[in-house]
Amino acid sequence: MFVRIKKIGSYSYLQIVENQRVEGKVQQRVLCNLGQLEILRSTGQLDALLRSGLRYSEYLQVLDAAKPGEDLATRTIRIGPGLLFAKLWEELGIGPVILSLLEGRRYQFAMERAIFLTVLHRLFAPGSDRYADFWQRDQLIPGGETLQLHHLYRAMAWLGEMLPWKKQVDINPFGFRAVKDEIEEELFSRTRSLFTDLQLVFFDTTSLYFEGSHFTLLKHYGHSKDHRPDLRQLVVGMVLDGAGNPICSEILPGNTTDVKTLAPVAERLQKRFGIGQVCIVADRGMISAENMREIEQLHWQYILGVRMRVCEEVSEEVLADAHRYHVIHPPRKNSKDPSPLKVKEVQLRGTRYIVCHNEEEAEKDRHDREAIVAALREALKKGDTSLVGNKGYRRYLKTASRDHFDVDENKIKQEPKYDGTWVLTTNTGLPMAEVALKYKQLWMVEDIFRTMKSTLETRPIFHKVDENITGHVFCSFLALKLRKYLQDKLAERGWKCEWRDVIHDVNELGEVEVQNNGKNFIIRTETKGVAGKVFQAAGVALPPVLRGKTIGTTPVPSP
Repeated sequence: MFVRIKKIGSYSYLQIVENQRVEGKVQQRVLCNLGQLEILRSTGQLDALLRSGLRYSEYLQVLDAAKPGEDLATRTIRIGPGLLFAKLWEELGIGPVILSLLEGRRYQFAMERAIFLTVLHRLFAPGSDRYADFWQRDQLIPGGETLQLHHLYRAMAWLGEMLPWKKQVDINPFGFRAVKDEIEEELFSRTRSLFTDLQLVFFDTTSLYFEGSHFTLLKHYGHSKDHRPDLRQLVVGMVLDGAGNPICSEILPGNTTDVKTLAPVAERLQKRFGIGQVCIVADRGMISAENMREIEQLHWQYILGVRMRVCEEVSEEVLADAHRYHVIHPPRKNSKDPSPLKVKEVQLRGTRYIVCHNEEEAEKDRHDREAIVAALREALKKGDTSLVGNKGYRRYLKTASRDHFDVDENKIKQEPKYDGTWVLTTNTGLPMAEVALKYKQLWMVEDIFRTMKSTLETRPIFHKVDENITGHVFCSFLALKLRKYLQDKLAERGWKCEWRDVIHDVNELGEVEVQNNGKNFIIRTETKGVAGKVFQAAGVALPPVLRGKTIGTTPVPSP
């Protein structure tokens, strides 16, 4: 049964009709003629008629009552974050793993929910645990309704809690095994089938600084990649598989240098996860003769960047090799083409080097150097000795006398051979093109660190106890796992969504509780932007737009 308009000449008439089947065919039967549409509208009879029927439909009453200018909302809450990531949290096995490790522990609050809340906060509104407690007040996180700030602190401490001595095996030389290590290992074990062909891992480190001068075993002064040498810091190592999925994180004292981390982390990775032959890809900061010996003793394969200007063998012999380059990617014809890349292989005294060259980067390096040198020459005419403090200028300066600096012309002549070039060393038998492309994937780790530092705002850290510090950083690791998992689901459908749009639009999804004629109803807000695609990709069903709420009485059925 429905309403239709019947045209008769230049007039329109409103009718109530129903469909009926006559001899196998659907026909419409007029039940009532309501009158001429124009007259019904102008006299207000149509509005009065329709409104009179609202009293027989509770749901339409609510929608009619919630018209602009009337404040009926008794509570507004955001449901998007908890609804979306609760499913991914379970699919990845994070929730079940945490609950299994909590068996026998009698905490008087929902520990797993506190961790989920903290991870969710990292994704949507990163900040301190104190701010997480404030943020969750207008979020619907099932099971987390009674969580308070001190519960979040206790959850961080549990994640960083030292395991019993009998479990202190395969530890790194810089610390001890904590609960977070068991979580990583259990998560890896649950997805073991996905890693049976694991042959490639990426490893890199970064530093995170602390506010305040409180000292702990992790907090130390060291080389700050954040350019904050005035603050104590810790070092975070991240291990990713060949697809960019975070496998584990290593939390090290702030005075640990990159060159000391690679071999211990590689050995621990092999023992912790029972991985066989793996090729590790790392940046040039990891290279040392001792590292190379230790990794080869472990029978690991590697693809490592080389410090071209520091290694005389590379700068003088490898770069001077006359072999022709092999083109992997030609010069771009449009912006969507891969960046140009050509490679050549050089064998030198038993070491295999792969020289990579990018013409676009070479052109950029040349222009940058010319601009720096031109500005330097002009500045030196003014006798500005403070230029030595400028890192860009300092590369091309030499000491002419005690109080005078001059342009190092020889250094300028040497620099062009480094333009757009990087050198790798490897003990693999992979084709040189594959070696170069795998090393370029190392940007995934760097992107992870940029995300952890900026989007997730892991720094600065305010915690004063190592256990809480470890838990704080580990929650960022779990947030990154969730983010990567969701992005993979979107990519499977061919949808490219900016992460900021994902977070913003999902966070906009909410519910409004309204009361009408003594009954409570829940109205879900509309999905905005990319939110619909995100929920669809994740396989999360949205609640109905309107449903009744039970308040000590029989619930009103959903439409």
